[in-house]
Order: sequence, then structure tokens, then C-alpha cells
Amino acid sequence: MTQQPEPRPISVCVFCGSRPGESAQFAAAARDTGTRIALLGWQLVYGGGRAGLMGELADATLAAGGRVVGVIPQSLMQREQGHPGLSELHVVQTMHERKRLMAEHSDAFMALPGGIGTMEELFEVWTWRQLGYHDKPLGLLNIAGYYDKLLDFIEDSVAGRFLKREHSALLQVASDSATLLQRLGRLALGATAPDDYSST
Repeated sequence: MTQQPEPRPISVCVFCGSRPGESAQFAAAARDTGTRIALLGWQLVYGGGRAGLMGELADATLAAGGRVVGVIPQSLMQREQGHPGLSELHVVQTMHERKRLMAEHSDAFMALPGGIGTMEELFEVWTWRQLGYHDKPLGLLNIAGYYDKLLDFIEDSVAGRFLKREHSALLQVASDSATLLQRLGRLALGATAPDDYSST
């Protein structure tokens, strides 16, 4: 009997707010995401801050025994309170360096609730995927309907023929982290990922 190979660990880049937002559901989702990433044996890559949802995400991953890599520009070390307890913290000079290094360290991308910075990061890696600069999966965690209007806008872009359906379909969308991580894991690993990969 041939033994199935164990799936390799995934390095997932998570974009999210440096503020907590108004709903406690957002922080709970960030903690749940971080815990699940750690229990899966994955690595978290994120923006390196310890404030807001970023801090909740990183702290939960670390508390569950996970590895966390942060990347933050020197100019934001004070504003975003660079996290001192990470497995790795890379301090770079520019936002372009930050995004490049985060992408290079990642097998998949995921966005939690956040502001324009979070959306800009998600849309950039989505654009890169559309243009063929990478083939890594990307997802959006739509907690408490936070991104409903954004998803409506995306549908309007498809209807208005500014965005192809196959390109909108590149964005995996779910309302819970278990489902989204499972989809991203299977897409990143292909056939080597079992059906219950994210059920840990």
C-alpha cells in the first residue's frame, strides 16, 4: 500500500487592518485565522505590526506555536508599532520592498477586514495574478458582510465589461477562515492536499 505524502507547509500572506475596526467579530476572525494557520503547520507572512487586527493575527499565530514573518518599512516602525516577538522581522526602506518581500515569502494571499491599505495590497497581488506574474491563489475573508459592497462593485465591473469573469473568479471568497484556508491550501498544493486539510 502506497502511503500518501504529507502536504508541505504553506506560507500564507495575510493583509488586514492596523486598526481593530468597530466590530469584535473582526478581531475574533483575525485570532481564528492565526490559530488555524499555526495548527495547520503553516507560516504566516504579514505586515509586521502589533496594532489592530495585524497584532491580533500575529499574536494568535505565535500563541498556537506558529511561525510568523513580518515585513515593515522603517518609517512605519513607530506608527504601526513593529512587533518585537516575531520569528522574523524584516525592516525595509520602502513600501515597494515590503510588498515584494512579502510576496516572495508566500505561497498564497488572503485579506481580512481592513482599510485602503489592505484593499490596495489585495488588488495589487490580484492584478499580478491576472497578468500572469504569479500563479498563487488569493482569497478574501468577508466577515459580517464587511466586503459585501466591494463584491457588488466587482460584479458591476464584470457586468460593465471592465473585468473578465475568469479573472473575478481568481478571488476565493468565504465568510469563515476554515473554509477559505482550505480552498487556498488545496489551490496552492494541488492534488497533494487531502480534502480535510484545514480541519485541524
